[in-house]
Amino acid sequence: MDSATCVSWCHILDEEELEKAARIAYDAIFGDEDEVEVNGEVYPMQRTSRKELRKFSIEGLTFVEQNPKKDSAWAQKAREGHQIMWVLDGRKYFVRIMDGNYLRLG
Repeated sequence: MDSATCVSWCHILDEEELEKAARIAYDAIFGDEDEVEVNGEVYPMQRTSRKELRKFSIEGLTFVEQNPKKDSAWAQKAREGHQIMWVLDGRKYFVRIMDGNYLRLG
């Protein structure tokens, strides 16, 4: 993994751990859970302030569901019933899980 492509999580999660955490987050978000447990730590599920989207943060990463009200192809897919979650490092999208399929971006 190129160290230039990761900022906050390189010293904490390797690629396998990232995928595991993302899948746990995905299941919790779309299972409408109140909290998420990753590596023995429990994190509260939150809602975004304006759109009420489910999300949670861990070690500088944000796991958030796709906003179906946006004007984008991904929002359209969410409106069609696809379950889409993004992992962000700051403002950079670098992982997507759609309908259970994990994809590392970039």
